[in-house]
Amino acid sequence: MLKGCITALVTPMDRNGQVDYDSLTKLVEFQIENKVDGLVVMGTTGESTALTSEEKLAVIKHVININQGRIKIIIGVSAVSTQSGLDCFKLLEGISGIDYLMCVTPYYVKPTQEGLYLHFATLAKATKLPIILYNVPGRTATDLSDTTTLRLATEFSNIVGLKDATGNIKRCGYLVRNRPAGFSLLSGDDGTLLQFLLTGGDGVISVASNNCPAEMVELCKYGLAGNFKEAQQVNQKLEPLYDTLFCEANPIPVKWALFYQQIIGSPQLRLPLTELTPQNQLKVKAALEAV
Repeated sequence: MLKGCITALVTPMDRNGQVDYDSLTKLVEFQIENKVDGLVVMGTTGESTALTSEEKLAVIKHVININQGRIKIIIGVSAVSTQSGLDCFKLLEGISGIDYLMCVTPYYVKPTQEGLYLHFATLAKATKLPIILYNVPGRTATDLSDTTTLRLATEFSNIVGLKDATGNIKRCGYLVRNRPAGFSLLSGDDGTLLQFLLTGGDGVISVASNNCPAEMVELCKYGLAGNFKEAQQVNQKLEPLYDTLFCEANPIPVKWALFYQQIIGSPQLRLPLTELTPQNQLKVKAALEAV
């Protein structure tokens, strides 16, 4: 069962907009040294929609090679249609070192709940790898209902978890009470992580852990152990960073923060994402220093 702190990894780029593999190596090692439980590669934070299929595969293979099986590797699958999801699965076939696939709800097209069920059911039947559902209605304009989540979790043994980025703790509580055994509930919202853990959630797929992995690992450890006082102390330390990392669209601020920390060589993104504005650079700098 997947638990703990998992980092939604950025994809470092040089000033020409090409993948910076030296910085990627440094970032992966930084995460592993600080004892995160896993990495999501090619998620939203990794700018997956801005990379070509060839670049995505190269990044995935590079991270797997650096990891050498030390922590869990989760590959983001972003697909607007079921067929494009299946096409992505084919590209990943034969790559060893992948532990999970994280499949986001199809965006833009606004499917019904039955359409979402059939989408994920089709994907589940097409792979032996375990699948984590990813519900992020703020980005996709589609909300995977709790009923559909539980239906999928019950009917497919390789649908093993949910990344819930709604920030709705009441929904977390409902899923904790009704999920099948072994089904992981992972927060996709750093700001409500403490409440999520204390409600019975199993961990986080975090943006902030790019910058502060040791602190996020500590927060998860205390929260999962039910040590509220200690967890609250760590959470209060991190609170200045949570909102600031979303002062502009993710991953704009987190990339600049990593550059400021000298973990990656540049804050470069690909259009239409642009570098963090000077005004917000001051905010991120202050938040990092507060932590």
